[in-house]
Amino acid sequence: MRKSRAQLPNLSIGELANRTGFAITAIRFYESEGLVSSTRNASGHRRFKRGDIRRLAFIKISQNLGFSLSEIRDTLSTLPDRRTPTKRDWERLSKHFAQQIDQRISGLVQLRENLSTCIGCGCLSLSSCQLFNPKDAAAALGAGPRYLLGDSSKDLPGE
Repeated sequence: MRKSRAQLPNLSIGELANRTGFAITAIRFYESEGLVSSTRNASGHRRFKRGDIRRLAFIKISQNLGFSLSEIRDTLSTLPDRRTPTKRDWERLSKHFAQQIDQRISGLVQLRENLSTCIGCGCLSLSSCQLFNPKDAAAALGAGPRYLLGDSSKDLPGE
């Protein structure tokens, strides 16, 4: 007779590391950050739920997409009682991240388009260069590379 997941024993930290590809030290770090949690057995060894395999996969994918641990923690904290996420939970979490991913893709496309006109140009056309900022005028628009972020010299006060 096949055991249900609830009946399967919890995983040791070494087993979790083998299943996820994470180093044991990384799993301890994620535990200290509140992203996964363990219980202790009678011998005092950490034991992790099998659902932590999915949580760690979500963490790895999210980090590869550029999300910070704080963003990942905030997203995972929406799961009730730190339970194993259901299919519906993953759908909800993915919708939240999909909006942010779309914004990042848009920003990366804009960056690629702007850089392709700048790299190697030798700035022969300073009047149209996205990086040229005489007398730091763009500082009036806010911090950061204002023209690359979508502002233009037409947005400057008094222009």
